[in-house]
Amino acid sequence: MTSRRPDNFDGLGYRGREDPAFSGGYSGRSFNNSSSVDLQNWVTTPPDIPGSRNLHFDDRTPPFEAAPAAPGAEDTLPTAPPSEQLNRFAGFGIGLASLFTENVLAHPCIVFRRQCQVNYHARCYHLSPLTAVSVMYNVTKSQGPKALWKGMGSTFVVQGVTLGTEGIISECTPLPRELSHKWNPKQVIGHLLLKGLTYVVAMPFYSASLIETVQSEIIRDNPGILDCVKEGVGRVMGMGIPHSKRLLPLWGLMLPTVLHGVLHYVVSSTVQKLVLFLLRRRSPAKQPVDGSETVQTMLDAYFPELMASFVASLCADVLLYPLETVMHRLHIQGTRTIIDNTDLGFEVLPINTQYEGIRDCVNVIRREEGALGFYKGFGSIVVQYSLHAAVLQITKVIYSTLLHNA
Repeated sequence: MTSRRPDNFDGLGYRGREDPAFSGGYSGRSFNNSSSVDLQNWVTTPPDIPGSRNLHFDDRTPPFEAAPAAPGAEDTLPTAPPSEQLNRFAGFGIGLASLFTENVLAHPCIVFRRQCQVNYHARCYHLSPLTAVSVMYNVTKSQGPKALWKGMGSTFVVQGVTLGTEGIISECTPLPRELSHKWNPKQVIGHLLLKGLTYVVAMPFYSASLIETVQSEIIRDNPGILDCVKEGVGRVMGMGIPHSKRLLPLWGLMLPTVLHGVLHYVVSSTVQKLVLFLLRRRSPAKQPVDGSETVQTMLDAYFPELMASFVASLCADVLLYPLETVMHRLHIQGTRTIIDNTDLGFEVLPINTQYEGIRDCVNVIRREEGALGFYKGFGSIVVQYSLHAAVLQITKVIYSTLLHNA
């Protein structure tokens, strides 16, 4: 290998011989007095060592500083928008607020709505949210704050049983759990059949959860979270708390339960896809230019999904409200349940209905309570979704402000 050092290099003519920045005011030594300019810019590190600075003639060793950026690197570096973690945190927070409102904050409205639906004694139908809020306040005042939060744990148990059952059935059968974009009628029928089987399995647990939510706090013990599972299994096996002879068998509750569940799923899914399509068509995706527009783009990406889900759930609950009233009355019949008086909020009433089935229940309600009897407690659903919409909007404003200031 040919050496890169000049012939007259003596090993002591190191860099900076005459450079005051390196010599520190001391003159460099040389045995042959060779202070040629040609020797000033050479380094003494062997050129064959991997990783060494193999400088050539007239190349200076760079000073100790940060490595220079590659050409054009500054142009490729993205301008830092608000932190990506903050954007993800915003989406997670908004979704969590929606989930909290739907399942926790709205639970008092669900409890009061179910009590109104099964109360065939009621003279006040609570079609207005004002009367519903007034009686809910009276119930809370007379029985304590837990009166309208009862049965919340059992509702989560029912949701868990439903999701678990759906997953197990979809794994053990060819029934599709999700529909692809290129679906066909066979896949749709199989998917709806999966939903129907899921509602059949969860039906006894839903019935036990319904009893916990409408039972008056005055005569109600403090059940555990898993008591609805025990009651559901007991009802399937014919054991547990003795019921009256007016209790309908589970196969008699199968039709209204599956019909309501499948129709609710079909309506909500259809409305959700339609609303999401309209929202995305109305405001197409925009490329962010600066940080503020990035924040707005991220928020706009999260909110169409939530808004579509909100509108879909509202439409399904409103359209199927009469069927839900009939289903709840059939589930609660013969269970010896005592509910709060929804006219005043200070008394309790027993449930002693004698419906023979879904058709008889519809006929009796229409004859004795009128067409509006199917909509008892409708004011509570107005309160529930108004509260949900308000929380979504407030959460959006808060996160938008935080991300803009980040």
